[in-house]
Amino acid sequence: MNRIDPSYAPLGFVGIGAMGSRIVRRLLLHGYEVKVYDLNSTRAATLIRDGAAVSETLASLARGAKVILSCLTDDEAVKKVYLGADGILAHATPGTIIIEMSTIRPQSSRELAREGTVRGLHVLDVAISGSIPVVEQGMITLLGGGEAEIFAAAEPIFKAIAKQYFLLGASGSGTAAKLVVNLLLGVGMQAIAEACVLGEKEGLDRNRLLTVLSKTAVVAPAHVGKLLRAIHDDYGPQFPLRLMNKDFRLILETASALSLGLPATEAAFQINSEAFRVDPDQDFSLVIRKMESRHDNDVQHSATLKA
Repeated sequence: MNRIDPSYAPLGFVGIGAMGSRIVRRLLLHGYEVKVYDLNSTRAATLIRDGAAVSETLASLARGAKVILSCLTDDEAVKKVYLGADGILAHATPGTIIIEMSTIRPQSSRELAREGTVRGLHVLDVAISGSIPVVEQGMITLLGGGEAEIFAAAEPIFKAIAKQYFLLGASGSGTAAKLVVNLLLGVGMQAIAEACVLGEKEGLDRNRLLTVLSKTAVVAPAHVGKLLRAIHDDYGPQFPLRLMNKDFRLILETASALSLGLPATEAAFQINSEAFRVDPDQDFSLVIRKMESRHDNDVQHSATLKA
């Protein structure tokens, strides 16, 4: 199969959210012709000044693109966009390549690939690992599942938006790998939050501790910036709690279906959910403040009981 360079075909992109809009801009900068669609037409229209065209319906986008990408909120949105009566699979031309980039259940990715194959379409699940700033810089990691030949053909697209990209196996492997990665991301953030509270209770200066931790080998690169922002109580959303909370649920549901217990993940999900109820749109690193406030509340409760 021919490699998908800018002269190969117009692209279609569905889902113009925080991640999708930035991916589209990078594709446009690399010379691709891109038509976009979003249920919120205002979001789609913001990309016109960057050079994108707007499709009024999924059907028109599907008929006019040889390659369709999407970045959507959840399984329900993916199934509606692709499997609905007026969805993409019903209108795409046989031979169309679909690059589905949402974080969803691996089983949903496999279902979409099977339905695509029946219609003569090639479906890849290519999950995104990286926050909003990383997307803007074109430094994300892509985790893929699907046909090796199709994945290789799509490499020029991947190079336009990512630092690195990997094919993990058959359909569903990309989304499965994303759940693995986000398990480490979420549980790691909870471990950092607990470590910070331990240090603070032992009398260590909070800001100095966060600074030093950011320079140690035990803190993953994805967490380093979170510590430096936490010094200033900056929990502005780079990866919102609501998305990490959704991913925790997907991880635990997938594990349950496999009869697999994940005790550390379950504990991290509990604290994440407590922070989620406070402000779901803050960054998932808010669990640092949540653990600190838990400690403060415990101290106050103990003092009240003694009084």
